[in-house]
Amino acid sequence: MGRGGGVFPFLKRGRGAARIARPRVALATCATLPDLDPDDRPLVAALAEHEISAVPAIWDDPAVDWPSFALVVLRSTWDYAERRDEFLAWADSVPRLANPAGVVRWNTDKRTYLPELGRAGVPVVDTVFLRPGDGLDPQPGTFVVKPSISAGGRSSGRFEPDDLESARALVDEIHAAGRWAMVQPFLPDRERGETGVVCLAGSIAHAVERRVPLPDPAGPRPSLYLDETIRTREATADEQDVAARALAVVPDARDLLYARVDLLHDDAGAPLVLELEVTEPSLYLSHAHGSVERLAAAIARRMH
Repeated sequence: MGRGGGVFPFLKRGRGAARIARPRVALATCATLPDLDPDDRPLVAALAEHEISAVPAIWDDPAVDWPSFALVVLRSTWDYAERRDEFLAWADSVPRLANPAGVVRWNTDKRTYLPELGRAGVPVVDTVFLRPGDGLDPQPGTFVVKPSISAGGRSSGRFEPDDLESARALVDEIHAAGRWAMVQPFLPDRERGETGVVCLAGSIAHAVERRVPLPDPAGPRPSLYLDETIRTREATADEQDVAARALAVVPDARDLLYARVDLLHDDAGAPLVLELEVTEPSLYLSHAHGSVERLAAAIARRMH
């Protein structure tokens, strides 16, 4: 099945008659979460209500027969950042992937999509990208350093202006791994939390407030993602507008099954895009009544 194609025809024989088996969907995850992130597990039962068999599948497991699935939905593939080339090669090899492989390629490096959003007139958090070999200049206020290819907040850190030596050490570590670093101001709004606007099947489904304390770069690193505190809330009209404008820039935006736009606010309260997540974002389905069913229905529509 291509985009908008029909149900993949699985046939089984029984008692002398042919019957059509349930179409199968793979919910792609990583080896650290072989049974999916808890937020995604209810999708299995919700898809069963649509006569669809959903199973978790580890993205880099060579034993998985990806062409046998009617659709592969990217979920908790959160270990990809340190080996993006391998992940992109896998995405390109999957016949039916949501979100599409081209979107994944565009979205998995912030130095690709953040400048493109800015050129399109979408308000974004000021960002400086440092290629391997570039030095970090002194910063006027509290700032954040992270890789341009990152997931789960790993290798990220918050620094004060007088802690430039530690910040440069993190930049050097990122560069030593062959990755670009990025530097952003630590906006005061971040103390209150980021706003995550979740979209399902092309429309806004719900929004959450996310408080994600950045770790001490000298301390232990999370193996997969940072701890966070979540609170559901309504997105304002301005937040919805910025989220919609950001999503309009995504290549093949009409093919997006899901998305999350993370926002912070400037001193005047205007929303700015911090990150645009259309690869494998947490969708916080358990924090909004009906969202699991809404995503399951959107997946089912893709298969008819």
